[in-house]
Amino acid sequence: MKSRADAVRELASRNFDVCVIGAGATGAGCALDAQLRGLRTALIDGADFGSATSSASTKLVHGGVRYLQEAVTHADLGQLTVVKHALRERVFMLRNAPHLAQRLEFIVPCFSSFDLAYYGVGMKIYEWIASRATLGPSRILSKREALAELPDLNSDRLHGAVSYWDGQFDDARYCVTLVKTFAHAGGEAANYLRAADFERESNGHLTGVMVEDQRSGHKFLIRARGFVNATGPFSDRLRTLVNPNALKKLAPSKGVHILLPLENGISRALLIPKTDDGRVIFAIPWRGRLLVGTTDEEVELSDELSVTQKEVDYLLRHLNQYVSKQKSREDVVAVFSGVRPLVRAGHTETKELARDHVIEVDRSSGLVSILGGKWTTYRYMAEQTIDAIQRELGYSPSNGASSASKTRQHPLAGAAGYRDDYWQSLACGHALEEAAARHLSEKFGTDANAIIALIKANPKVRTAIVEGAAPIQAEILYSIRNEMACTIEDVLARRIGVQFYSLAMAITAAPVVASHLAKEQGWSRQEELAAIDEYVRQIKHMQEAAGIRTN
Repeated sequence: MKSRADAVRELASRNFDVCVIGAGATGAGCALDAQLRGLRTALIDGADFGSATSSASTKLVHGGVRYLQEAVTHADLGQLTVVKHALRERVFMLRNAPHLAQRLEFIVPCFSSFDLAYYGVGMKIYEWIASRATLGPSRILSKREALAELPDLNSDRLHGAVSYWDGQFDDARYCVTLVKTFAHAGGEAANYLRAADFERESNGHLTGVMVEDQRSGHKFLIRARGFVNATGPFSDRLRTLVNPNALKKLAPSKGVHILLPLENGISRALLIPKTDDGRVIFAIPWRGRLLVGTTDEEVELSDELSVTQKEVDYLLRHLNQYVSKQKSREDVVAVFSGVRPLVRAGHTETKELARDHVIEVDRSSGLVSILGGKWTTYRYMAEQTIDAIQRELGYSPSNGASSASKTRQHPLAGAAGYRDDYWQSLACGHALEEAAARHLSEKFGTDANAIIALIKANPKVRTAIVEGAAPIQAEILYSIRNEMACTIEDVLARRIGVQFYSLAMAITAAPVVASHLAKEQGWSRQEELAAIDEYVRQIKHMQEAAGIRTN
């Protein structure tokens, strides 16, 4: 990717066919789809790439076992449609970014013969719907087999278990990688550009978006023939900015996750099928931690989104019913929360709303809004959205490119030449510790070669960001120079993942990151210290709100 300053200049000076507003999963997917079709495309976000919902998921690439259960229980074809599309799309996600997405076996504990039969049949239906897109066969396990697969299970009342296959991924990195892939295809992207107003023709059709640069305060116009609203939970804001009479269509839902130390080398995921309020909870090995979530509670966007002690206790209480080693708040090392943009459906509770999507075209302005959906179906949602905007524009690419989507089989940045043992070439060929090599491989794929080049130019950046931890300082430089990281959080949360691994470690890492940002972006010493203080304040607030350890 080019520098942010260069990208901003390009956005201000060029005319585009399509401008996508919102660079989360769906927006980045829309931009890539449009650019690959031959449409000159711009992509902007009011904050960092993937900084809201798209980096706060349960990290699953899945059809949705719960949605299948809802479909069968309530004869809901809408839920079944979501499952079918997601099961097909999950294969594309795994193939197009093998360094960021992998298949994973899940274990469902059962406490009766009925549960064993019920979930056993259910997983076979799940497998049947997937058809050729299946990731592996489901199995019914005896109590002995279940404990052998997942020794940390609580054996009390355990009758057996059902195993099945789904996928998991690094959502924050996947989103950043989508943006990079879009930029490599010739698109123009920049973060921290907030849509403030629109320019229109006399008939009301949108011709430009006035954006405010959140880093400099400057405003400028981006001109395009068509606009996509892909702002997730903030979509209603943009819809009403364009059309003040637009009715709200979203029911934002807060999802909370906690991370615990990963013990005993757990390599299977645990699906907790029953909670007090009828939800499903996952406990998943992820990047060296046990990720537990999620909750599902309707909120207002103005609400405080910190993870609360009550929410932490809710997740721990249900986890502890299924594991032999009891966990407490003292064990929690990191927390995060996000808001899902569920499409409103009367008075239905958010936990019962389908994760399907809606594409809306505002006839007076031409704004195309993509509402709702889930991470796994981001590519399908993007394909349908760009189909819609092409119809609105009455446009076929003038350069002879196909007007059909090309994203099903398009590898993302870092995927070319990647193999599961790629980390070994980094470790052996460049004298990296195994942990650092694995980390680089998982986060950057074969793009890690560019990080190696930074080390060769300056061996000092081989040093770990935090002593004893895997991430190295060269990643900070790469994130700033090649991925438009502008803040400490951009680096530690969405580029490198330290903040999701340990909040205490993130506090320790903050001054190191700030030092590199100051050198690269010309900060004064006062600005550097202020950035550290603000970041540490935010992290400590997260810890205190959740009631977890601060050291």
